[in-house]
Amino acid sequence: MESVKSYFSRWIKKFLVQLKRLKGTPYSIAAGFACGVAISFTPFIGFHLILAAVTAWIIRGNIVSSALGTVIGNPWTFPFIWIAVLSTGRFLLGDIASADHVNFIKTFEYASKALFTLNFKNFGRDVWPIVFPMMIGCIPYYIISWFVSFKLIKIMLEQMAIRRANRLAQREKK
Repeated sequence: MESVKSYFSRWIKKFLVQLKRLKGTPYSIAAGFACGVAISFTPFIGFHLILAAVTAWIIRGNIVSSALGTVIGNPWTFPFIWIAVLSTGRFLLGDIASADHVNFIKTFEYASKALFTLNFKNFGRDVWPIVFPMMIGCIPYYIISWFVSFKLIKIMLEQMAIRRANRLAQREKK
C-alpha cells in the first residue's frame, strides 16, 4: 500500500503540472491561486469563486487558477477554518469570554433564509453576531495565506520552468 506521503507528493506534482498548463506567467498563476486560497478563509460561503475571480482580476492574476485555489476551502477544512477565524475574530474584538458553542450549519441556514426573504432584522439577530467576528478574524489568515501560497506556487512554477528549459537544452545537445 502506498504511503500517505508519496500519495500527497504525487498529487501535488500533478496539481502543479495542471497549474503550469494554464496560460500566464508564474506571477499571474501564483497570484490567482493565492487569491483563491485567501478567499477560502472568508465567511462568504457561496461567493468564494466570484470573490476569488474578482480579486485575481484586480491584481492581474489568473482567474482559472483562482478557482483552483478555492479548493483549499472544502467540507473537510471549513469547520477548522471557521473555528479558527471565529476565535481569532472574537479575540481581536476583545470578546474572549464569548466562547460559546456555535452551530455553523444553523447560522448559514439563518443567513440563507434571511437573505432570500430580505429579512434583515433576523439577519442582524441570528447571523451578524457570528459573521462579524468571522469577517474580522479572517483578515490575518487572508493575508498570511495569500503571501505563503503565492510564494510557494510561484517558486515551484519557476523551478518547473527551469527544469523544462534544461531538459530541452539537453535534447538539443544530443
